[in-house]
Amino acid sequence: MDIATIIGVVGSIVVIGVVMVLDGGSPAELFSHTAPILLTLVGSLLAAASTQEMATLTSLPKLFMLAFMGIKIDSQKAIDELTTMADKARREGLLALESDAKGIEDDFMRKGVMMVVDGVDPSQVKAIMETEIKQMHERHQKGIDLLEGAGGFAPTFGIIGTVMGMIVILKQLDEPATLGKAIASAFLATLWGLLSSNVVYMPVAGKLAVNDAKEKAYRHMITEGVLALQAGENPRIIRDKLSAYLPPKARKSEEEAGKAQRAGANA
Repeated sequence: MDIATIIGVVGSIVVIGVVMVLDGGSPAELFSHTAPILLTLVGSLLAAASTQEMATLTSLPKLFMLAFMGIKIDSQKAIDELTTMADKARREGLLALESDAKGIEDDFMRKGVMMVVDGVDPSQVKAIMETEIKQMHERHQKGIDLLEGAGGFAPTFGIIGTVMGMIVILKQLDEPATLGKAIASAFLATLWGLLSSNVVYMPVAGKLAVNDAKEKAYRHMITEGVLALQAGENPRIIRDKLSAYLPPKARKSEEEAGKAQRAGANA
């Protein structure tokens, strides 16, 4: 569960509701008419979908789930595994890592280590792993583009809804008693367009972009570790090199690192 995303989105909605109450209104007024909601939410999504593939549109529920649930990345565990295997490879050779490779949970790392065990040329290992990273980023970017597109279209659809409402109002000028409520209703579309863009679509797209950057950095770290493992580098050097990808507070002390490495070697 990504607490920051939940706090941000839910907090924004709560603040808007509180401000409406302080101004003498009610949050329930936002839902008094379904037409503005339908026009801004559905209309903006469909307009954005016209720029993407159908597969991207059908993945929309998954995109929201990823934004609110977050992604699970354990960089420290990956570093421990790679340095432990590097120590074993220096003692027993790369072929001795076959059983270790099969037990790796991370698919990307497992594939990289298996290529090393199979004797694939280092340049090919690097090319294949970097291609996978590139393809992953492009898949992620399609979902981000869909939501950013919807966020861009939503305010425009809100204005369209308001203009449509004003056209109807102008036909009813002979009924001044109803003009106030009618005008307020017309501006609901603009409000929903701004809300959906700035409280839902753009924040979720931003979170997905952050997740993508994290996963790219993680996979680049794995790639560097696998290549260092194949090159027979010293496990301590590999740990120091990969730890540079971590924030300072997340880096293990040398004593903790040594204990983890010895435990893996004795397992």
